[in-house]
Amino acid sequence: MSDTPASLRRKISTAGDLQSVVRAMKALSASNVGQYEKSVRALDDYYRTVELGLGACLRESGSAASTAGRKEKADAGMIGVIVFGSDQGLVGRFNEAAADHAIKTIAAIPGEPRIWAVGERVHARLADAGLPLIGRFPVPISVKAIVPLIGRILLDYEAQRGQSEVVELHLIYNRRTSGAVYAPVSRRLLPLDEDWRRKLVGLPWPTKSQPQIMGDRTAAFRGFLRAYLFVSLFRACVYSLASENESRLAAMQRAEKRIEDLLEDLNRTRHRMRQGDIDEELFDVVAGFEAPDPKRTRRSSAKTGQRERPCSS
Repeated sequence: MSDTPASLRRKISTAGDLQSVVRAMKALSASNVGQYEKSVRALDDYYRTVELGLGACLRESGSAASTAGRKEKADAGMIGVIVFGSDQGLVGRFNEAAADHAIKTIAAIPGEPRIWAVGERVHARLADAGLPLIGRFPVPISVKAIVPLIGRILLDYEAQRGQSEVVELHLIYNRRTSGAVYAPVSRRLLPLDEDWRRKLVGLPWPTKSQPQIMGDRTAAFRGFLRAYLFVSLFRACVYSLASENESRLAAMQRAEKRIEDLLEDLNRTRHRMRQGDIDEELFDVVAGFEAPDPKRTRRSSAKTGQRERPCSS
């Protein structure tokens, strides 16, 4: 069915409205990316501080901390996995990448997994894969909303740990690699193994004055350990949010390009149709001007006959 001028106007208007929505989402995603990138840079300094504190505790009370780490590793129990995704769409393969990586990672981990999903979309994909999901959390919409989310995750983890001895904790999330490209990564937070302890002990202190632990060293170590778990979850969430908004920004850029191409085609079709109507009207005017008038033709014939009639003798 060929387009009419009215249908073309409707299509152009609809495409223009959609273009406005896409541009608004593009601007919002770009703003969010900058916000989360700034948080990532701030978290790097805090994470480094927590690692230095843990290293200092381990150097002064290596036996107690090492015993705690080995105990975590020796206990048998459930495997906790936290997967970060998104609640909203228009993010390309963001949730598919996280879910596929989670499925492969969980299959390679010995033990019975217990999975928490951050984001409705990734939760649905993991549920379709038949994985044992025990919790779903909404994706925070700002940096300020991340802190309450991490608190709820840690409380839920501690409750599950007390009930079913969940001793391992893994994080799976998307992280930017370069530009708008991201890749899923996995990281094990618990147990605190010997390699992890040696790495922290080997961290050089940034000044010549060596730190001293005041008070209960075990309590100090546990405090730094809680901070380590908190900042690790916080970083994973921020990395995932930054990747989500980068993916949405790229999707909006592609959508904007397609809409611009569609508008160009529609406007070209409308101009061609208007030009065709104008040409048709001009042809009608010219044809009407050049067509002979019957009355004028009869009068002209009559005058010609009178001029050519011979005179009677």
